[in-house]
Amino acid sequence: MNQRLIFSSIWVFHLCTLICAFTVVPSLQFRKSEALTEVNLSDRDEAEAIDMGDVGFVLLAGGTGSRMKANMPKQFLTLRGVPVLHHSLSLFLEGLNAHAAKFGKSAPPFVVLVLDPKYQPEYQPIVDKYQGRLSFANPGVERQGSVENGLSTLIEVSNGECDFVAVHDSARPLVTIEEITNVVRDAKEHGAAVLGVPCKATIKESEDGSLVLRTIPRSRLWEVHTPQVIKIDTLQRGFQKVEAEQLEVTDDVSIVEALGEPVKITLGEYTNLKITTPEDMNVAESILEKRTSRPINMLTEP
Repeated sequence: MNQRLIFSSIWVFHLCTLICAFTVVPSLQFRKSEALTEVNLSDRDEAEAIDMGDVGFVLLAGGTGSRMKANMPKQFLTLRGVPVLHHSLSLFLEGLNAHAAKFGKSAPPFVVLVLDPKYQPEYQPIVDKYQGRLSFANPGVERQGSVENGLSTLIEVSNGECDFVAVHDSARPLVTIEEITNVVRDAKEHGAAVLGVPCKATIKESEDGSLVLRTIPRSRLWEVHTPQVIKIDTLQRGFQKVEAEQLEVTDDVSIVEALGEPVKITLGEYTNLKITTPEDMNVAESILEKRTSRPINMLTEP
C-alpha cells in the first residue's frame, strides 16, 4: 500500500513564509497597525519571567544543511553579521540570564551544544568562557540520536539539577524570550509543550503524490516550532519505548505522544522560522532589521 503523503506546492510554501514573517492570524485579534511590530518580540521583555533554574537547554547544531546549497552548514552562515548559531547561543547564555535577573528569577543553568566534533575546537573558547554552563555533545546519525546525546550530556553535567529539557534547532535563530518563557511555563504545567502557529497554507492529502485525495481542514493543523520543552523523565521513558518498538518520530514531542501523554501547544510567532533555503535567509534578515537588539558574535566579543 502506498504511503500517504501530505504536501503543498513549493511556491505556496515560500509565499506563505514571506507573508507569515510579517503578519499574524486574524484570530489573534491584533490591529493591522500592530502587525509589523510582531518582529520586535525579542526586544519586548516586559512579560514577567519565570524560574528556569530547573530547565536545561539542548541546542542542536549538528546538521549539514544540504538544501542551503552553501559551502558550509547553515548554522555557520552569516546572519546580520554573526553566524546563525550565535543568535540562539547568545540568547540562551546571555539574554535569558539578563531577563531572569530583571525579575529576580533563576536562568537556565546549563546549555548543551550538539556540534560536529570537527567544529568543536573552534567553539572551545566559548565553552571555556561559560565554564560549567556550556558543554558539547556529539550529533547522532538522525535528529533523535542528537537529542539523546544532548540529553545524556545534560543529565551528566546537571547532576539531577534539571527536571526539564528545552530542545531547540539552531536553524531557528529568531525565537524570542517571550516565546521561550511561555513554552517553558506550559511545559511545567502539562509536562510537555511545543511552540506552534496555526497553519495558513491549504494542505492536500494524496496517496500517490499525483492525485489529490482530500483537503485537510486547516482549523485542526498547526505548524510546530522549537523550543520543545519536556520533562526529562518523560523523554527518557519515551526514548525507551521508541527503541523497543522501533517507532519513527519526527520531532521531540512525538516521543511524548507515543507514550499517550499530553503535549500542550503554546502559541508562538510566525517569525520563528526555520532557515532551510537561501530564501529563508533573506526573510530572516528582513525580520532582524526591525529589531533593535544587536546580535552577538560569541567567538570575538568578551
